[in-house]
Amino acid sequence: MARQNYDPSTIEPRWQAFWDEHQTFRTPGPGDRDFDPKKPKYYVLDMFPYPSGSGLHVGHPEGYTATDILARWKRMQGYNVLHPMGWDAFGLPAEQHAIKTGTHPREETAKNIARFKSQLKSLGLSYDWSREINTTDPGYYKWTQWIFARLYEKGLAYLAEVPVWWCEALGTVLANEEVIDGRSERGDHPCEKRPMRQWMLRITAYAERLLDDLELVEWPESIKAMQRTWIGKSEGARIRFAVEGARDPDGDGFEVFTTRPDTLFGVTYMVLAPEHPLVDAITTDDRRAAVEDYRRVAAQKSDLDRTDLNKDKSGVFTGAYAQNPVFPDDDPRSRVPIWIADYVLMSYGTGAIMAVPGGDDRDFDFAVQHGLDIVTVVQPPAGTAPDKSVERERNGVTETVTCFHGEGTAVHSSSPVLTIDGLRKQDAIARVIAWLQERGIGEAQTNYRLRDWLFSRQRYWGEPFPVLHLEDGTHRLVPDAMLPVMPPELTDFAPSGNMEPPLAKATDWVQTSDPDTGAPARRELNTMPQWAGSCWYYLRFMDPHNEDAAFSKEAERYWGPIDLYVGGAEHAVLHLLYARFWHKVLFDLGVVSTKEPFQRLFNQGMVLSWAYKDARGALIPVDEAEEKDGKFFHVKTREPLERIVAKMSKSLKNVSSPDDIIERWGADTMRLYEMFMGPLEASTPWNPDDLPGVHRFLQRVWRLYVPEGDVGEVAVVHPALLREGDADDPELEKALHKAIQKVTHDLERMQFNTAISAMMVFVNEATKKHDALTRSQALRFVTLLAPFAPHLAEDLWRRLGHDASLTYESWPTFDEKLLVEAEVELAVQVLGKVRGKIVVAADAAQPAIVDAAKQAVATQLEGKTIVKEIVVPGRLVNFVVR
Repeated sequence: MARQNYDPSTIEPRWQAFWDEHQTFRTPGPGDRDFDPKKPKYYVLDMFPYPSGSGLHVGHPEGYTATDILARWKRMQGYNVLHPMGWDAFGLPAEQHAIKTGTHPREETAKNIARFKSQLKSLGLSYDWSREINTTDPGYYKWTQWIFARLYEKGLAYLAEVPVWWCEALGTVLANEEVIDGRSERGDHPCEKRPMRQWMLRITAYAERLLDDLELVEWPESIKAMQRTWIGKSEGARIRFAVEGARDPDGDGFEVFTTRPDTLFGVTYMVLAPEHPLVDAITTDDRRAAVEDYRRVAAQKSDLDRTDLNKDKSGVFTGAYAQNPVFPDDDPRSRVPIWIADYVLMSYGTGAIMAVPGGDDRDFDFAVQHGLDIVTVVQPPAGTAPDKSVERERNGVTETVTCFHGEGTAVHSSSPVLTIDGLRKQDAIARVIAWLQERGIGEAQTNYRLRDWLFSRQRYWGEPFPVLHLEDGTHRLVPDAMLPVMPPELTDFAPSGNMEPPLAKATDWVQTSDPDTGAPARRELNTMPQWAGSCWYYLRFMDPHNEDAAFSKEAERYWGPIDLYVGGAEHAVLHLLYARFWHKVLFDLGVVSTKEPFQRLFNQGMVLSWAYKDARGALIPVDEAEEKDGKFFHVKTREPLERIVAKMSKSLKNVSSPDDIIERWGADTMRLYEMFMGPLEASTPWNPDDLPGVHRFLQRVWRLYVPEGDVGEVAVVHPALLREGDADDPELEKALHKAIQKVTHDLERMQFNTAISAMMVFVNEATKKHDALTRSQALRFVTLLAPFAPHLAEDLWRRLGHDASLTYESWPTFDEKLLVEAEVELAVQVLGKVRGKIVVAADAAQPAIVDAAKQAVATQLEGKTIVKEIVVPGRLVNFVVR
């Protein structure tokens, strides 16, 4: 005799094994014998995970569970559902582990993937594992290299001198994320920027299309805004400035881009990036030492540090002067000092700016700090105050200087060669640009904040470039027929001690020959960034085993574009922008049929956890805090702490593993809790104290179907649930139709928490009328529950007499007529306060409702005069009295 208890530790592994054995979630596609092209398609995709050594924490499955629920729901609605999973497995952590341990990155990567996959399977996620891909698989990166070759052929890949972080103490080039405040994360050693020849991708050629085509996709407006800001389209002018004297060796001067050419009369100094190639030539001897010292310090800063708006506006004068073309040469205002400052980047724009402190906050702060001229050239509209105003003493005189960067009227903008005084902004801009073009010293230009993509990494664990460098200095592609180019086998992954990447150690691999001529050649020593494999993985999932192409046209035309793409908002810019760029290139080549890869994008919120903060605002790990009498203290210093909600992190030791949750409560409980915490798009705190409540709901579902106590068989249900043809209880039938309607409606809107609430309401009603539950109702409810708690649903389905999985059973339908309420309960208020309740027919006329309400609150109305009667249909009646 076996006791029938809800035991997820028995149920869940059994069904996971069943799904694996029967390949329940295998998705046939074009070319497969069992593919049905008449069915609609639904491609739902999670953002590609990197398989880290720490495995999943409870925040990761939130998005995975949401997409799984939708995939299971769509299968039951008759869709061909593509719901794959794979691994973005190249990356820096595995290489760092190899350097420390001598273990090949391949081994660590395989171990991490095995752990991740085991954790995902334990959650009951319905991925089609027959489509699993891995970016480190030669059969995959062969096609990554193939796509790079197409970029190369289109002139979208080129070599350029680009600064990289070099650490002398470690003897290696470091990635940006390995350098903090100019020092190495590992060992805290000083670092500096040094130029290195690297591959760039010309993403800027697609800037306009990347902007325009955002209108084609269903993405959150906040994400679109972030992409627009990153691309940063601006209209203005490109202006050439001459350098005074003979210090400019070419005599070409330098160029700036400005969105406000109408403020040329307000230019009081120029700023070049410290790396600007003109700096060495124009710096005067008496300023050279200061300039060189400043450049050395700037080389130790990241671009983010250099452009921080809150930092001091440092800079030094080069001793050189530029000529402002709007003034005659003999006008003192034509002579403009040239400075260098680290807030100007060589990688952005032209690496030079014209500074107008009277019209730009940053220029104003710099001019105030360094005592430079400030000229007002835009008069604010009447009644509008300047954006900034400072009183300063300069040359023994106290003066008030102001900055206004809005729209106004040009003032102090007149000279013998050009006058724009009195013109409004747009008219002034047009006049100045026309004047510049007439003289051949400037022209209208559209500029973008977007920079070309630095595509090289000085790493071993990445895709090798399919490029050969020849003795004459040229380079060529490795022929497609010779792909993939595989990395050499190394046993020593430590830095070389010079600026050559790790691949340089494999001299036999590096030295090769031109396959066409037999001439000596060298392989490219850099590798591709981790972004490369994730730029197109969604396409490979469509046809993952194709050896003749990255994917077939038939597969892409059927499955593309992705119907729903789910991941964190932290990928709003780089990954999404890079993938869109590659997709557009492939579209131009005729390889894909859609302009955009991801039709709909959804960003789930973060799962947060408890952390602690001291009086200084520093975060304290959870194991260094303790609670006493409702207050929190540091375990060692006894300093009072504030408990806060923060992002899960290993350093704060507030990470919870899904393994522990599943072991204690089961995967279905965890799935439901992750979806029940709140709206999917909201960031919510992880509170394990709430898990028992969700688990009790599943126990109640179990008890609806399975009798308690000792029974004669293992797989049984209440006998009534095996009888066919029993009449459905009207009240319970109505409650079930309400639940089906609500869950269906909420799934369409990805409102999982309220869908679960609707099922809880039905279970409460069914529990009250347990003996009235029929087989028909039990079958329909279990299919309703299946996407959310698939293991329990499968087990109950089997107990109800079915041998096959319910994965492809039809989604239950509802009858609109049964959703109409015969009666409704209304609150009755007097002067806005609830004084009673009434139950009336749902279609009752207003006079009848008012009469019933008056009777319900007759005592409160006695002796009062009703001034107004307010009826809110379906909700309340309110009497305003005096």
